[in-house]
Amino acid sequence: MKSILSALALFVCLSVHAQAPQPPEIAARAYLLLDVTANQVLAFKDVDMPVEPASLTKLMTAYLVFDALRSKKLDLKQTLPVSERAWKMPGSRMFVDPTMQVPVEDLIKGMIVQSGNDATMALAEGVGGSAEHFVQMMNDQARVLGMKSTGYKNPEGLAQAGHSTTARDLSVLATRLMADFPDYVGYYAIKKYRYPGTPAANDSNRNLLLFRDPTVDGLKTGYTDTAGYCMVATARRDFPNLAPSTPVAGEAAVGGSRRLLSVVLGAANENARANESQKLLNWGFTAFEAIKLFDANQAVVSSQVWKGSASQVKLGRLQPIVVVVAGGNAAKLKTQVQYPQAVVAPIAKGQSVANLQVFLGDQVLTEIPLVALETVEQAGVLGRAWDTIRMWIR
Repeated sequence: MKSILSALALFVCLSVHAQAPQPPEIAARAYLLLDVTANQVLAFKDVDMPVEPASLTKLMTAYLVFDALRSKKLDLKQTLPVSERAWKMPGSRMFVDPTMQVPVEDLIKGMIVQSGNDATMALAEGVGGSAEHFVQMMNDQARVLGMKSTGYKNPEGLAQAGHSTTARDLSVLATRLMADFPDYVGYYAIKKYRYPGTPAANDSNRNLLLFRDPTVDGLKTGYTDTAGYCMVATARRDFPNLAPSTPVAGEAAVGGSRRLLSVVLGAANENARANESQKLLNWGFTAFEAIKLFDANQAVVSSQVWKGSASQVKLGRLQPIVVVVAGGNAAKLKTQVQYPQAVVAPIAKGQSVANLQVFLGDQVLTEIPLVALETVEQAGVLGRAWDTIRMWIR
């Protein structure tokens, strides 16, 4: 799989800034609210507590299915058989059976909209060859994504010893799912679906927020007796007149949209998990304002280069640099560039070189990796030798 997006380094640690507003009371065992646009955690509780993921497991199953589609190992119109094992899966079902050859796209809709365990097993067997091998793939992918506290035992999420995750890991998975597969995450916004010829009783998406809030477009719900009612929800809201400009160099108001992601685990019932998720999302959108510090590909700083064909290299981000702060605090933002080591050629475009520390007052709000916006080749032999002497003297 692709290397982990450097922006997701946020999850190395979680901290609530001293000047951040207090989140609302959330009736759940654990929760997390992430501003995806700024890549900042706004609120959390017990994010590293082991929990049973229930059907939130299907987010990882979907990740591997989408990856198979992207790599052309699978095609949306391709049909897959329904094994006896898939047909007999307990719990939520799409109601397919061994007499059917079902298109991959329909199985995806059955897995996501109907949370069908039968559809999920058919996809797992289709991608992995067997459910057991697919589970190994799930655990391998979890390690690649940095989900250090997650262990999968099945592809559908039925309760099983050792099948567990955390709110932190779920936020990593959901964020990567949206970032890595933008062409496929639209399936999570489908409100109703059923495969022709199957019962219609199970055709509504269990994400009640899709029916209540037009800005919500995903992602997944889950439930077992031991897990309680769980939800990973995401919403994007447009803000054409966001925060006014502040004294930060290069800063301008964001004239676009913000995406938030909420993880709510262990709510009391179906309605409660929707209400608590909605409460978190509404609070995040209203209590914080987004500030765009730099545009995509805008130079944050020009750094000295040693042993290079050029003496300087422009550093920035390939995406806009956005931060969020509590309302009224934008003027307190300050930035500082830190270099872990000397910048020595050759330097490839997109290579991580330094870090932009963003301060709110005297406290670090967030740290954002800066990459080279251009390539710098090595200097010739004499140039490298001269810079070696200069670096030694320095």
